[in-house]
Amino acid sequence: MPGVKDKVAIIGMGCTKFDEHWDKDVKDLMIDACWEAFEDAGVDPKDIQAAWWSTMWNGDLGRSLAYPLKLGFIPITRVENRCASGMDALRNAYYAIAAGAYDLVLVCGAEKLKDIGMPSPGGDPSTPYTSRVDPTYFPVACFAQLAQRYFYHWGIPLEKGKEILARIAVKNHHNGSLNPKAQFQREVTVEQVMNAPIISYPLGLYDACGVTDGAAAAILCRAELAKSFRDDYILIKGEGMACGHYQAEIEDDWEGYYLEENVRASKIAYEEAGIKDPRKDLDLAIVHDCFTITELVIYEDFGFSPRGEGPKDVEAGTFTLEGELPVNTDGGLKCFGHPIGASGIRMVYEVYKQLQGKAGPRQVKIKSGLGLAHTFGGTPIDSGTGTVSILGCRD
Repeated sequence: MPGVKDKVAIIGMGCTKFDEHWDKDVKDLMIDACWEAFEDAGVDPKDIQAAWWSTMWNGDLGRSLAYPLKLGFIPITRVENRCASGMDALRNAYYAIAAGAYDLVLVCGAEKLKDIGMPSPGGDPSTPYTSRVDPTYFPVACFAQLAQRYFYHWGIPLEKGKEILARIAVKNHHNGSLNPKAQFQREVTVEQVMNAPIISYPLGLYDACGVTDGAAAAILCRAELAKSFRDDYILIKGEGMACGHYQAEIEDDWEGYYLEENVRASKIAYEEAGIKDPRKDLDLAIVHDCFTITELVIYEDFGFSPRGEGPKDVEAGTFTLEGELPVNTDGGLKCFGHPIGASGIRMVYEVYKQLQGKAGPRQVKIKSGLGLAHTFGGTPIDSGTGTVSILGCRD
């Protein structure tokens, strides 16, 4: 099937600082992110032909984006797909341009979670997911089960497993300390992570991302128009998406130490982008580290590490800023927190800046000119949605 490869370009992006914005409304965050994107692209709101609006909690219709930006009477689609919402909104925009429906569009995601008393990103006990009868659970408990199953399957003692996860947290906190837009900009040690209060064993305080506020935005156009806006535009090379079907509950042969949605979404994106060896072909990857165990599993789901060898690569420093394949160079969800509708677009923002060579002290070496962004919506228990975008510098 024809995809989006080299048909769509990103010509501008914006991202607020992710934080506890008690002094701002969600509309303020949307305006800040979108106007950074407008100015980055050199366009005006009146130039936008269509828009996609990503949020889970903060706006019920497309007009929620139209009102603060005064976008007039253009088509605006609200997208909600749990934690994959932002990337899914981008995906819809990619394909609308690739299909020839529009020349220039806006994608914005935003969330104000600190104001609604939400105890955990992604939790929504009011939604009847299936007809099952079971107790309310939180994402951290589900990912803690993923961690225990992963350690059991590969014969890793729990304390050793906790140490591996701690190294991932330390890496991401180091990267976040170099990023002024991250919520948490303080380095931590392995000992601090290991000794932090437990939330759901074996996951502790530093293994989990935070509940926070933020917004991010992107301006997209047809690739052949991009050079009229800027020289350092970024092309879309591949896009993959896969949705689960509650396999953890209805299939007794699911082994529970990986996320099938991620595996399938990455294969779709790799095929479209022409990636044969992601560990060597990619310059960086920004992935959905809602918990440290999620990032560890993603290494193997995406083929960055052979199955069962992710822990060895963590210890070898493979995924640090100086490593063979830097992962979560901006600090990840671990340091940004997770305003659900904004996170996927924020991830693309980091790849965009890195490929342009504008990431400041956390800048990695660009060789192939390819970067990956990824989100995962749902949990290992109820299954979810994996989305992967591969971005590339202009040919």
